[in-house]
Amino acid sequence: MRYWAAAKAAAGTAEEPYAAATLAQALDAAREAHAARPEFARVLLRCSFLVDGEPVGRRDHTTVPLTEGGTVEVLPPFAGG
Repeated sequence: MRYWAAAKAAAGTAEEPYAAATLAQALDAAREAHAARPEFARVLLRCSFLVDGEPVGRRDHTTVPLTEGGTVEVLPPFAGG
């Protein structure tokens, strides 16, 4: 998982590996790993996600499969154009 901007600050790291079959599982594991940083869970609520370069959009995270060696980009909202 790669964290950007406010997500990176809240996680305290730019990236970390995941071992999950779905985006929902990966996000649950990340929340648990960063439980000592409550802002992280709040930031995730506002984020959008790319899985292997494809936008997740409004899809249910339990239906978004992850591949071994794939990439999840965690993108908080940001200003600008």
